[in-house]
Amino acid sequence: MHDKKTVLITGGNKGIGLDTSKLFVDAGYAVVVLARDFKNFPLQGNPAVQSVEYDLADIEGIPQLITSLPPIDVLVNNAGIMYALPYDGYPAEKVEQILNVNMKAPVALITEVSKNMVAKGAGRIVNNASIAGEIGHPDVWYGITKAGMINITKSFAKILGPQGVVVNAVAPGPAETEMLATIPEPRKRAIKSAVYTGRFAYPQEVARAMFWLATDCPEYINGTCIDINNGAFPR
Repeated sequence: MHDKKTVLITGGNKGIGLDTSKLFVDAGYAVVVLARDFKNFPLQGNPAVQSVEYDLADIEGIPQLITSLPPIDVLVNNAGIMYALPYDGYPAEKVEQILNVNMKAPVALITEVSKNMVAKGAGRIVNNASIAGEIGHPDVWYGITKAGMINITKSFAKILGPQGVVVNAVAPGPAETEMLATIPEPRKRAIKSAVYTGRFAYPQEVARAMFWLATDCPEYINGTCIDINNGAFPR
C-alpha cells in the first residue's frame, strides 16, 4: 500500500482554506494546516489533520518550519490578508505585513517545498490570487500583492515545470468569507451588479477549483491562472 500524500494548506482553518482542507481529508490525504490560530477549527482532532500554528509574516523561519514537517507533495498557498486602507494613509508596518504574508511567504514556501518535489520529479502547487491582481483594487497594496501572486505562479511554473512540478493559481472575485466584512456596502452592491448571477462566490466553489488544480488537472495546464468571477472580468 502506498503512503498517503501530504498537502500543506496555509490559512486552511477557515473560509476557502477550510473547504479546501475538507476536500483533501475526504480524498485521503495527510493534511497539514498552517494558521495563526485554530480557534473554532472544525477539523481539530481529526487524525488526518496536523494543525501548525505559525505567523507567515515570519519569513526567516519558513525554512526551519518546512524541515520540521513531512515531505510535502502538494502546496496550497491560500493564506492572505487585506486591510482596505486608503493608499495615502497606509502605515509602513501594514505595507510590510501584507507584502510578507501575501507575497514573500508564498515565495519562501514554494522555494522550500519544491526541493522535495524536484527530487521526486513530481509535485503540485496552487496559489490563491484574486481578481484584484487583474483589474486593480481600492486597497492598492492588496492588488499589488495579488498581481505578484499571479506572476509568482507563472515564474515558478517556468522554473519548476521542466522538473515535473505543476504550478497554477486561481483568481476569485469576492467570496462569502470573513474578508467580505472589509468591503464597503456600496462596493459590494457594485460587485453583485457586475456578475451574471447577482451573488458572491461560495468558498466551496473556489476550493473545488484549487483542489482540481492540485490533483486531477492535466499536467499540460501549468503556469496558468483560472478566473473565478462569474463574468465580472471576462477575458
